[in-house]
Amino acid sequence: MIGLIMAGGKGTRMNLSNEKLLLRYKKPLILHVVDSLKNSNCFSKILAVTSNNAPKTKKLLEENGIEIFDTPGIGYVEDLNSVLKTIDDDILVTSGDLPLLDKCIIQRIVDQYDSKKIWTSVIITNKFLTSLGLESGYSVKFNDQICHYTGISLVNSKKISLFENLYEDYVIFDDKRIAFNLNSKRDYDLLGTT
Repeated sequence: MIGLIMAGGKGTRMNLSNEKLLLRYKKPLILHVVDSLKNSNCFSKILAVTSNNAPKTKKLLEENGIEIFDTPGIGYVEDLNSVLKTIDDDILVTSGDLPLLDKCIIQRIVDQYDSKKIWTSVIITNKFLTSLGLESGYSVKFNDQICHYTGISLVNSKKISLFENLYEDYVIFDDKRIAFNLNSKRDYDLLGTT
């Protein structure tokens, strides 16, 4: 299985002068994600998807020995699709702004992988998210409740032929280690209280 880290976004919702994934929570956010994947021992390779939108993040990843896949930086979906077209393996995709990730939650998520399913998104319930004081603009209705995307998916790229109309499965993990997806200054401020 390959660990794929999405690390090429602009982070425009944060309104920062510096790149979002370089914000510090003991160390730069992106390195928390890298270390959680490395320490899980679940992956044959870890690959960071970068772009010209975040040159300092790309440089930091390279300095830490992480293999880079550079994209045009058009958008999350477009960048992800461009890398998935080149991989014929099982993949865990994660966004680079999950500072509470650790090896244990990565191992639990990887244990949910089912090769018969093409795409499984890891989601959290709205009730859990709001209990943490967090909000998300990306929701889906699943099992008669509103849930939110975490930025983590399990993908069998061998079964993808077209990148349109993929059937998406879901698995719920109400865990703060994957709920803290930093999309706003408020999220970052809340992180300091954990």
